Amino acid sequence: MLQRLILLLSILSSPALLLAADKPNVILIMADDVSWECFGCYGAEDYKTPRIDQLASEGIRFEHCYSTPICTPSRVKLMTGKYGFRNYTHFGYLDPSERTFAHMMKEAGYQTAIAGKWQLNGLYNKLAGHLDPMRPHQAGFDQSLLWQVTRGKGGDGGERFWDPPLEHNGKFISKEENAGQYGPDLLTDFVCDFIEENQERPFFVYYPMLLVHDPFVPTPHSRGDQEISHSLNRAPKDYAAKKKNFVAMVEYMDHLVGRIVDHVDALGLGEETIILFTADNGTNTGIRSNWNGREIQGGKAGMKDNGTHVPLVARWTKHTPAGSVLPDLIDFTDFYATLLDASGTEVSAKEPFDGKSFFPQLNGEPGDLRRWVLCHYQCYWNKKPGQYARTAKYKLYRDGSYFEVPVDLDESKDLGNALSKEAKDIRQELEYLLMRCPPVPAGALGRETVDRPLHPNIPNLLHD
Repeated sequence: MLQRLILLLSILSSPALLLAADKPNVILIMADDVSWECFGCYGAEDYKTPRIDQLASEGIRFEHCYSTPICTPSRVKLMTGKYGFRNYTHFGYLDPSERTFAHMMKEAGYQTAIAGKWQLNGLYNKLAGHLDPMRPHQAGFDQSLLWQVTRGKGGDGGERFWDPPLEHNGKFISKEENAGQYGPDLLTDFVCDFIEENQERPFFVYYPMLLVHDPFVPTPHSRGDQEISHSLNRAPKDYAAKKKNFVAMVEYMDHLVGRIVDHVDALGLGEETIILFTADNGTNTGIRSNWNGREIQGGKAGMKDNGTHVPLVARWTKHTPAGSVLPDLIDFTDFYATLLDASGTEVSAKEPFDGKSFFPQLNGEPGDLRRWVLCHYQCYWNKKPGQYARTAKYKLYRDGSYFEVPVDLDESKDLGNALSKEAKDIRQELEYLLMRCPPVPAGALGRETVDRPLHPNIPNLLHD
């Protein structure tokens, strides 16, 4: 009996458990290729998203969250809390030497998991270690279930939706082994199981979803009597059919978010768990959506609002003021800083300094608000690069073009020199910010690009 008591006391006094005491769980869900115009709580007319809308009504909806225009730059920025000019070199690649928010949360006593799309091993350029199945675990995740770790779509790989090839904690599961399964369901099951298994200790879940990236194909709710096989991943050619499938995919994504929320609440973890929902970039350019009485063309890979303005909804029961709509600026570097605050980790030299925490807002406090967000965009994937700094109202590009975005979403009317005092003052501040940034490497550079400059020692841009 005495030995058992001594063992129990030693476990309870272990550094990991002491570190983990009184820390909120965090679930960060990030949808793929879908922007604000596709969510009911943001004014969407073509899509029904009742679960995400409910999450917003029970928590906070941020009006001004900004990513980069395409997936990998956004994901690297999110996971490391750094602007791309510090650490981004290749599409489909996260430098394994980088410290991620999973490393930080793990050190703070959290159990960590990732599910969804990885695509960060450097497969496209066959970079060193690109066939290492343990790369997600080296990035700080205790558990993983992922698509595109060491396999692309060719060979024994395949598409992400029906009969998906996945990798579970480094073990490859072929599309034949997953025959008859729907990838997003498997991943959501994994997330729910991880939450349940770790409900007695702090956990961090990062869920970069497979939905709603193309191909635009039926979901379990919309396939009808179509036979399930890997060929069900082939998208129709007709636009109306594609759009119908896209709508179904958005609505199934909403359903899956609801499943996770319901699981958290059924376990009685709502007051202990921060749930964050966002997206990595704009909607596919092949999709047109009705929003607040006008048509929005998908803007993925572009620098305009429809390429970089993404949803952000947060709920922490009895902490987030229910139904709040905040105009606060949120930069994708801010997620790391927010998790740093949530975990109670002290800021040190090893932590990134580009972000600003919005954790106070999750507690109903004003927070230390941003005056601007920055987008530095060269993805090395044959897309047009660019750089801008903006407030909620005004947006200044590196080339000097200047727009009042809320009244000019298409950026068709450069303000030029005909500026109000407010517009002039903000332009001067944004010019000063861009002057301190390294320029974006010019041209639509691709995977064969040799010169990929980095500037890790640029001073903290948040300080004047």
